[in-house]
Amino acid sequence: MAIVEKTFKSGEVIIKEGDPGTTLFRLLSGNIGIYTEYGKKEQFRIAFLKSGGYFGEQAIIETSPRSATVVAECSVKVLEIPGNELTSLFEEKPEELLIFLKHLGSKVRNMINDRNEALNLLQSAREADAAKKKSIFAKFKRLSNQYQPKAAGFSEPNAETFRKEFEKITDEGPGRIVTHWKDDVIYNQGDTQDCMYIVRGGKVALYKNYGSENAEKVTELTDVSYFGEMGMILDEPRETTAVVESDEAYVEVIYKKDLEAVFAVCPVKIDMLLTHLSFRLRHLTIDFLEICKDITTNYG
Repeated sequence: MAIVEKTFKSGEVIIKEGDPGTTLFRLLSGNIGIYTEYGKKEQFRIAFLKSGGYFGEQAIIETSPRSATVVAECSVKVLEIPGNELTSLFEEKPEELLIFLKHLGSKVRNMINDRNEALNLLQSAREADAAKKKSIFAKFKRLSNQYQPKAAGFSEPNAETFRKEFEKITDEGPGRIVTHWKDDVIYNQGDTQDCMYIVRGGKVALYKNYGSENAEKVTELTDVSYFGEMGMILDEPRETTAVVESDEAYVEVIYKKDLEAVFAVCPVKIDMLLTHLSFRLRHLTIDFLEICKDITTNYG
């Protein structure tokens, strides 16, 4: 199957929720609506996408069924890309790699914001009196509707698969491996950098408010873990401080300007970055659904 250009009329279904996913799409012109429970009483539009973006990629990256229905909102032109042709697209048009990464990074950022808003709503619900609860739950319903129909279909990502794929790397490419020692700070919260990192050995921890009384360890990273990718992809300040917690750690540094070169020499590193972003999005969504469950079970 080759990459093909297709046209859809207003109202036509491009992707159907629950179908197997073998292709992804680049929206060349027009607008699309992304729905859960399309055509049913519970129908809910979770997103509206204008020309230029990608959609349908998560089913490809994770080999999972379609999680939503995509409908043309007007006359629409798309590029349909078989999953096994994505590499060919990046080889032919290297500039598409960063566009695709920014697309995935933006989805992760939006999910982080939704998860954090749900956490705030949960805290408010715990502290609110009866008079305030009504407005809190109205806001919660708006936030959670878009994910609830898919709750049963979410499962924990398989990190071991990720590790096995990374073991296929034979050529390091332009990335540079740096040796760090215990308590070394790799970057500080608030820093702006145009690079990301891969732990190739040892242990690195990410902290909020590192060095202060209210320091919080967010996560621990061991070998073949990616970190710092969101700041690089979206040009955002670092949200955490990265600190070495083993006696020594080997950390690969990859700069944004070298992504195309990394892909040319060692495409599996970029494949794993895409998988990492997709897994991160999946983890965030699972976490979000747990918060929704907490709110509806204990306060609904």
